[in-house]
Amino acid sequence: MKIVDINALEKIATDIRKGILTAVYSAQSGHPGGSLSCADILTVLYFNVMNIDPKDPQSPSRDRFVLSKGHCSPALYATLARRGFFAESDLATFRKVDSPLQGHPDKNKVPGVDMSTGSLGQGLSVACGMAYASKLDRAGCRVYCLLGDGELDEGQVWEACLTASKYKLDNLCVIVDNNHLQIDGTIEEVAGMKHIYEKFRAFGFEVISIHGNDILDILNAFTLAKNVKGRPTVILANTTKGKGVSFMENKVEWHGKAPNEEEYKLAMQELGGEDYEENCN
Repeated sequence: MKIVDINALEKIATDIRKGILTAVYSAQSGHPGGSLSCADILTVLYFNVMNIDPKDPQSPSRDRFVLSKGHCSPALYATLARRGFFAESDLATFRKVDSPLQGHPDKNKVPGVDMSTGSLGQGLSVACGMAYASKLDRAGCRVYCLLGDGELDEGQVWEACLTASKYKLDNLCVIVDNNHLQIDGTIEEVAGMKHIYEKFRAFGFEVISIHGNDILDILNAFTLAKNVKGRPTVILANTTKGKGVSFMENKVEWHGKAPNEEEYKLAMQELGGEDYEENCN
C-alpha cells in the first residue's frame, strides 16, 4: 500500500488522532500531546514511505521504525491499527492489565513494533545498530527513528549521532518531533536546548527542516532523505503539540493528561468522530 493522495493521507491522519484519543481516554492515562503532534509523520511513514506488510510483520526485508519517545505509544498503536496490524477496537484496551498495548511499546507483544522503548534517549542507538546491520547484510532496509525534542536532552542521543556519522549510515533517517514542549515546559526553559539544526549539522547529518504537520512537506522530506548518500539524515519536523484538538494545542499540561468525558467528546467532535461510548456499542 502506497497512498500518494494528499486528501486521503490527511483523512488517515485524522483517523489516527481519533484512535489516540480513544486509547488515552479509555485508559484515563497516557500522553496525548506528543502523540497528536506526530500523527501526520506516522501517517506518511506507514501509508506511503515504509516497506512493510501487516500480513508479514516479521519479514526480514521490511523497513524498521523505532519510536524512541516510547511514551507516545498511542500514536504508534493507532497507526498500526489503522494500517491493519491488529483490530482498531483493541485501542480501547490501552494500558489495561491484560492488554498487549502497554504504556510503552513491547515488540514481543504487539505486531508491527520493531523495538521496545520507553527509557528516553536509547532508541537512536538501537536504530543505528539496525541500520548498520542492514548495511553489513546488504539487506537494503531503511531505518526510521522518531525522537522527541525534549528527548534531545539525553546525552546518549548525541553519542548515537557520532556512531551514525562515523559509519555513514545513509539508510538511517531520524525524525525529531519538534513541538517545542516537554513535560516541564518549553525545551528552551528546561535545558536550554537551542540551535537544533546546527547541532545535527555539526554531528555530520544531512538536515531537512519542515512543517511537520503538513502532509506534502513530510512526503517531500522523506523523498529527499532517501536520496542522501554517505551520511545519515535528520528531518526536523516543526509541529504543534496536541495538533488537531484546539484546547490541547500548545498546552504543556496535555503532555501526560487524559481527557475527561466532556473533553473527550468535544475533541472527537472537532475531529469529526463519534464518542467512545458510540464506538463501543
